[in-house]
Amino acid sequence: MFSYIYLASQSPRRQELLKQIGIQFEMLIAAPGEDTETLEVPLPNEKARQYVERVTFAKSAIALARWQNSGKPWAPILCADTTVSLPSNPAGEILGKPNDAADAARVLNMLSGKVHEVLTAVVLTIDPQTNPLCLVQVSEVEFAHLTEAQIDSYIQSGEPFGKAGAYGIQGLGGAFIPSIKGSYSGIMGLPIFEVNQLLDFAKVTRI
Repeated sequence: MFSYIYLASQSPRRQELLKQIGIQFEMLIAAPGEDTETLEVPLPNEKARQYVERVTFAKSAIALARWQNSGKPWAPILCADTTVSLPSNPAGEILGKPNDAADAARVLNMLSGKVHEVLTAVVLTIDPQTNPLCLVQVSEVEFAHLTEAQIDSYIQSGEPFGKAGAYGIQGLGGAFIPSIKGSYSGIMGLPIFEVNQLLDFAKVTRI
């Protein structure tokens, strides 16, 4: 039995979702100078599912090394990564975090009036000597047709930055979404139904 886990993510949304299901956690975040952004660059012709699994497994391996260097007692390590996929996009189906306002406008114009996929991979290392468990949750998100004024106003809010697909469903971006098929929490960044099952398997207790 474990009374807590390590969370290898600085996402406040993932922290909120773990608290929602009563999971105590300790942050296991990147050390100064540690490069995690390079991992998130898609490989040539990489499909969204391959990408999100590769990135999350890589983050998990780095997190395990962090724990090994920390001197902390063992507890399961949870990693996650989320990406947005628009398979019809000829330039590549993966829509990551926007680089700037122009890039955010480009991505939001691509999503406008279409249905896209949000994929969240979760990797849980239960024991440092065994292979971690992995799952990928996929949801479909319908986007309304957006006007240029709506896009400009949304970008000015600052919300698109730091988010795959240049929007956050839990914030102002939720007003652009008529329907979803899948997991709301998965679109936020951590599918709590599936994560709850993994943590039950790992015998993690709740508050």
